[in-house]
Amino acid sequence: MTNKLIARHKECGQLERCLQSDQSEFVIVYGRRRIGKTFLIEQFFNKKYDFKFVGGHKLSSKAQLANFAKALKKYAKVRINELNSWSDAFDALEEYLESLPEGRKKVVFFDEMPWIDTQRSDFVSSLEYFWNSWAASQEDILFVATGSSTSWMVENLIENQGGLHNRITESIYLRPFTLGETEEYLVKRRFPKDRYQTLQFYMLTGGVPYYLSLLEPRESVAQNIDRLCFDPRGKLRMEFDELYNALFSNAQTYVNVVKVLAENKSGLTRKEISEKTKISGSTLTGILKNLERSDFIDKRLQYGNKKKDSVYRLIDFYTLFYYKFLESDGTRDCQWWTHNISSQSILSWMGLTFELICLEHHEQIKKGLGIGGMATSVSTWRHVADKNDMTSGAQVDMVIDRADRIIHLFEMKFSTNKFKITKEYEKKIRERLWLFQEITKTTKAVVQTFVTTYGLSNPTAWSIVHSELTMDDLFT
Repeated sequence: MTNKLIARHKECGQLERCLQSDQSEFVIVYGRRRIGKTFLIEQFFNKKYDFKFVGGHKLSSKAQLANFAKALKKYAKVRINELNSWSDAFDALEEYLESLPEGRKKVVFFDEMPWIDTQRSDFVSSLEYFWNSWAASQEDILFVATGSSTSWMVENLIENQGGLHNRITESIYLRPFTLGETEEYLVKRRFPKDRYQTLQFYMLTGGVPYYLSLLEPRESVAQNIDRLCFDPRGKLRMEFDELYNALFSNAQTYVNVVKVLAENKSGLTRKEISEKTKISGSTLTGILKNLERSDFIDKRLQYGNKKKDSVYRLIDFYTLFYYKFLESDGTRDCQWWTHNISSQSILSWMGLTFELICLEHHEQIKKGLGIGGMATSVSTWRHVADKNDMTSGAQVDMVIDRADRIIHLFEMKFSTNKFKITKEYEKKIRERLWLFQEITKTTKAVVQTFVTTYGLSNPTAWSIVHSELTMDDLFT
């Protein structure tokens, strides 16, 4: 294993266990596109395999088999006859692996496996037979499969009800880097250790390793964003279409759901999504499930409500950036970000994105509050007033309910300096606190917690401040 890997310590431990075990191992590594699945495997094994095959995007079964034969010829160093089916392909792979010396694990790597399984292909059934009839009993096979189509990996491998049922011996799901891991990555690439700058980079990249790899240490945040997003040849300018089309068949239906969520930053219920997109039933169920599996959206319970009222929220930072600034940017110049860095549009986006960062780092927030080991539930809450209601509507994006009967309502504020609580703002927060208690009828203690970039300028000025955290707590 090389020293180029950042953060993936747990995952490397899982791979090491499989490498050292005394049985054959079937390992899958999955997660959204650009998350570093192939990089993890390449670095851990130092690109040394007994066999490697990469699935081709939108290639026919015949073309996939031809590429497989070419790869097998490279490793086996013998002429490979034409392969007419995946059954033939796995038979040839088995014959080659049997010819290798004993006494060590034989590493087989299938990259982008979902792309291999073309329509009416016998790939999955042939893989099942290969594993069950031969590989599993050999004790020295380490079979690794990766895939960006999380739905395919889950349905065909993890939740397979056929020949591969319970055959996966290690499942590794890669998530985006946290803020702390992003900082580790940037420092290793010789970026200055500036957490405010790292926070801004995270607002664009969401901790996706490939996006982070495109950043230039010699450029400022604004210069990086201009080069990647507003230059006509910028690598993130055209990423959107490629991202969704590579992951989902009938990608436009997924984009329709994502777009309405981008327009409603605080999230929507399933019913609201259906009303806005005109998509319903099992189709909508599948779309929401696949988007959630791929870390594009998350589902969070509303405090005090039933599961069916869960709120879906778009959590893919790049997609949010795209809809805010790139979808219709034909008139924007190649240095638009630099020229508008202090505009209300950008400041508003930073504020909303900071809230999302806090939501995605609720474990770090719990640690900062000293309740990291305590049982808690994390939810959202909103009250919509009707015409017969004397109260106004209200919303709390994050509620943490503690086992010791304390409930935290969160305010998350991004600012370039310490955040000041004004008299008017204090009144608004106090009224919302009262409304939460009145509507939920909770008998627990309800307290107000603030998460800001640099802290509060006057935390003791108002009794509403129970506890406060800063961006530093999000990096732990």
